[in-house]
Amino acid sequence: MNIVTAHTKGKVYITGAGPGDINLLTLRAKAVVELADVILYDNLINPAILDWAKPGAEKIFVGKLPYCSVITQETIHLWLLDHARTGKQVVRLKGGDPLLFGRGGEEAVFLRENQIDFEIVPGVTSSLAAGSYAGIPLTHRDDAQMLLFVTGHTKRSNKTGLDFDWPMLAAFSGTIVFYMGVRNLDQIAARLIDAGRSADSLIAVVENASLPQQKTVTGTLRNIAAKVLAEEIGTPALIIVGEVVKYHQQINWFSAIQEQLKQQIA
Repeated sequence: MNIVTAHTKGKVYITGAGPGDINLLTLRAKAVVELADVILYDNLINPAILDWAKPGAEKIFVGKLPYCSVITQETIHLWLLDHARTGKQVVRLKGGDPLLFGRGGEEAVFLRENQIDFEIVPGVTSSLAAGSYAGIPLTHRDDAQMLLFVTGHTKRSNKTGLDFDWPMLAAFSGTIVFYMGVRNLDQIAARLIDAGRSADSLIAVVENASLPQQKTVTGTLRNIAAKVLAEEIGTPALIIVGEVVKYHQQINWFSAIQEQLKQQIA
């Protein structure tokens, strides 16, 4: 499926925009962006991607900022439906991968229920980029043979907070990656310790993975919240828990690239 053909029937492409660096976008994602009549895009995408759109393509921002909703998911569903029903080629552009904490599954179900053709275009999820660009292998034969992805916050309507199986998470012997959890970092660390995980367990927080301004802070469950506060880490950021964090200093290749970029700017 390397050739994009013309369409007369409306279709939606639920598309992953990758973690930030435009070079990590897939060729398929680039092709559908170039095809699109309408692009509904999130706030975490690299805005340079929109430059690939054809002249006259409509670009609609539908991003949800952290901890506040600007546009509801229901509204996005209806906009996708309305544009596709008029015969347009619609790209729903999402940061990372659309099916990994990206609500792409909800949108696909809605489109199927309304008889709208769609295609799901995978993207490089931010955890893979964070691990690679921070020099933290999420799996390792000696230190992590399992990998667990967890959302670091819950739906606004969920009154129970981070109601996870904390004893299971604390006992998990592989790597745990928390998405969208930096504002709950102190709670995550405390709950893991309370559930039996050592306070000296290694943890890293990676902000703006794959971008020139990427920052990585490492520590332990005991001190990571204070370190992140001191470094003024914000969103977007991922949390990595596990022994693999120890490899950061050894294989942190991207820091040299960042230093080169700083020297060029100076």
